[in-house]
Amino acid sequence: MAGAKTSASVMAAVLAGLLLTGCGGDRDRAQRQNLDQYDAAEIYRRGEYELENSREPEDAVFYFSEIERLYPYSEWAKRALIMQAFGNHKAGNYEEARAAAQRFLDTYPGDEDAAYAQYLLALSYYDQIDDVGRDQGLTFQALQGLRTVIERYPDSEYARSAILKFDLAFDHLAAKEMEIGRYYLKRGHYTAAINRFRVVVEEFQTTTQTPEALLRLVEAYLALGLTDEAQTAGAILGYNFQSSPFYEDAFRQLRGRGLSPEVRGNSWLGNVYRQTVEGRWL
Repeated sequence: MAGAKTSASVMAAVLAGLLLTGCGGDRDRAQRQNLDQYDAAEIYRRGEYELENSREPEDAVFYFSEIERLYPYSEWAKRALIMQAFGNHKAGNYEEARAAAQRFLDTYPGDEDAAYAQYLLALSYYDQIDDVGRDQGLTFQALQGLRTVIERYPDSEYARSAILKFDLAFDHLAAKEMEIGRYYLKRGHYTAAINRFRVVVEEFQTTTQTPEALLRLVEAYLALGLTDEAQTAGAILGYNFQSSPFYEDAFRQLRGRGLSPEVRGNSWLGNVYRQTVEGRWL
């Protein structure tokens, strides 16, 4: 019992001492002058404490990075490196998170935490793509990173989450095509709009954007007087998404022109319909 109290007192003293090094002045200079008197485990515990209690995750990242500097290639340095990636991601410092995660993967490719490092690397891209208007290069990077998690670590606890996020990121790319297509459609640039909606139907057919893309194709082709294509787009929409409000809208537009959803002509949409009927595209 006395030993436990002594141990607790020692730990409190360590944390107090480490806390004092972070008070006021130039943190980097002051702390680096004092941290070398503590061992790696003590600094690591201070980093954990900051991560749990500080509003600034960078405070924790500082301690974890110092372990890597003071005790390179140690077991604590390895643990601290993955925590740097986590802390930077939590702080929204995505480039720094990626750098730490990649450094972990390069240095410890066979470690049990490699799957988590790869997952954090992918998340550092994924968490920046919530805005459809942003650079789609981030989405492609996220997809690549998530695919690596799925393929390289299929039995890890992160694979299932990576699959769900992969599907959402894929849908995000389709949503970007739809956004541009609607822009062109609204302004009467029908051919340009059709090209965007075609990409969704052919390349992103498993996403939630496909029903609307087919509806917009009906609208665009009707505007151009290409009724065969409009009817075929309506037929695909009805075959796959008959209960969708997009199909109801397409059906109403076709009937308004005295037309019905049916396959006509030999356009690219006819090939899509045949694939659908044969079950190779749903």
